[in-house]
Amino acid sequence: MGINFTNSKHLNREQLERLYNDVGWYAYTKDLAVLQLATEQSLEVVSAWNGQELVGLIRIIGDGLTIIYIQDILVLNAYQNQGIATQLLQRILKKYKDVRQKVLLTDEAPDVRHFYEKNGFQSCDKGSLVAFAKLS
Repeated sequence: MGINFTNSKHLNREQLERLYNDVGWYAYTKDLAVLQLATEQSLEVVSAWNGQELVGLIRIIGDGLTIIYIQDILVLNAYQNQGIATQLLQRILKKYKDVRQKVLLTDEAPDVRHFYEKNGFQSCDKGSLVAFAKLS
């Protein structure tokens, strides 16, 4: 499989909709104009492609100097468990290696926890960190 990675915040709305819906993130696709605008206004977006097919992406927000927030990381179900998400994440971690705070918030699931821990993240329910979120 020849997966190519590109840095671009300007992605086709229909491809974004397909990707987000495929992984069940329907809250994002209720308003596709907002999703596309949020993508364009992100600090960085790295996408994974199989030919002309968008198969994954990682979206970063923050200042890029003291903090980055991994807002989204997702891969089409048919392409999961092939290392694509790891490659997306490692590209970001390498680029922002000097940024002290690298933060993400995600739903709890054993495979999700394992993925982030193997990539060097520590859950806030361990150690001396605490996390708070106000979701509407």
